Amino acid sequence: MAARLFLLLLLLLSLPASASAFELPPFKDRLFAYPGILEQRDDGDYRIVDYREMRDINGRDAVPQRRVKGNYVDTGVRRVQQDLALRTDSGPIRHFTVGRTKSARLIVVYLHGQGGSRRQGVDDFTFGGNFNRIKNLTARSGGLYLVPDFADFGHKGAAEVAALLSHYASLSPGAPVFLACGSMGGALCWRLARDERLLPRLGGLLLLGSMWDAGFIGSMPFERRLPIFIGHGSNDTVFPVEQQEAFYASVRRAAPGYPMRMVRFETGTHGTPIRMTDWREALDWMLSLP
Repeated sequence: MAARLFLLLLLLLSLPASASAFELPPFKDRLFAYPGILEQRDDGDYRIVDYREMRDINGRDAVPQRRVKGNYVDTGVRRVQQDLALRTDSGPIRHFTVGRTKSARLIVVYLHGQGGSRRQGVDDFTFGGNFNRIKNLTARSGGLYLVPDFADFGHKGAAEVAALLSHYASLSPGAPVFLACGSMGGALCWRLARDERLLPRLGGLLLLGSMWDAGFIGSMPFERRLPIFIGHGSNDTVFPVEQQEAFYASVRRAAPGYPMRMVRFETGTHGTPIRMTDWREALDWMLSLP
């Protein structure tokens, strides 16, 4: 079975890249689908999802918060995973790549939060197997998944990530770049979204238990209608959900029809969106936008 998966991945990685919109191939969609919608509005752009710790952690993990049950993952994707260091003007940048490093169809980048490292974003078994899912979704679609280390969440870290993205984006000129921001990683995502060299390549931001940008309205990414997905726990004590919801509402008021979605995980805490966000649904929505 593992040999067949490896051959399938090699076949997918040999396919030509395309700049046209496409959908990510299914991968364990039933297991990672939202367990129930308690409320929705704004034509489904805002949803409250039923989250229960006993079901969504204790019932999903073999060892709660440490190791998900085996049926949630497929570790064959490790065959196309590399731990690399890229020399740039900003210094050497350690990072993982998963999938195609040249002529990728899309590039997904995960930026960790305070106290994290590049290893968090490739850990197959924590966060309910959701990082294993994005690795598989990206590799199976002929794309590239990137997870870097960086010095800080300020100018230096942003310069490092921008240098890394510039390198890989140049090797895949038709690939949209999606920035996924865990917690404080959002500080980097907002900085990168204002980089006029990078902005034209961005396909969207995914804010996972992360922060808002008080100066977003009227900014370059706002004027370009950069798609934004927000996943947030209602019991997040680091970034209060009320402020993230206020940000969502303010953007929709300022620009009706703005491509923005929010999923509130009811009773979820700070790390819940990383565990529970449906990567395929969020990215397929962004890929479908004109």
